[in-house]
Amino acid sequence: MPYLTRPVIAEGTLSRTPQPALPTGDGLLLRPWRADDAPAVHAAFQDPAMHQWHARAADSEDEVRGWIAEWQRAWEGERGVQWAVADASDDRLLGRVALREVVLGDGVAEVAYWTTAAARGRGVAARATRALAHWALDGIGFQRLELLHAVANEASCRVAHKSGFALEGTKRSALLHPDGWHDMHLHARVRGD
Repeated sequence: MPYLTRPVIAEGTLSRTPQPALPTGDGLLLRPWRADDAPAVHAAFQDPAMHQWHARAADSEDEVRGWIAEWQRAWEGERGVQWAVADASDDRLLGRVALREVVLGDGVAEVAYWTTAAARGRGVAARATRALAHWALDGIGFQRLELLHAVANEASCRVAHKSGFALEGTKRSALLHPDGWHDMHLHARVRGD
């Protein structure tokens, strides 16, 4: 049975070229992950704040190298796009920004991010998320990007607002964290916002 609409983004749009590096124009660089980023990612995941808002822990650098390999394969399979957020002047890792749950045919994806402890409070997550949204919506042609965060995570809510993601509602008991079920704010940004 044929569809009545064409895919919003054609298969192969991402995978037919190497994953790009995206300068933000204000001192950050979103770049593809490298295996040698594993020690910095492992160190970032030892921060208690990461354990509070993320459901994943990093037990070893070898485990993180496995994550990085999967992040690289996700680009090739057009399932997700993960970038290291680095200081443009010295390549120091400051965080991560990503598109998850990518559905090219519908033109939708979910934005995710984290920052290292040293990078917090400097606007890194918001600046990286704005650059990612510009690339995805204006460059690639996504129609809608969603951003979810725990309602109790006020810093993440500020990032969403500063990045142009409108609050659309609350998903009750939507994500299990180590301390129990969290209500999640749903923010979104659509092409043309």
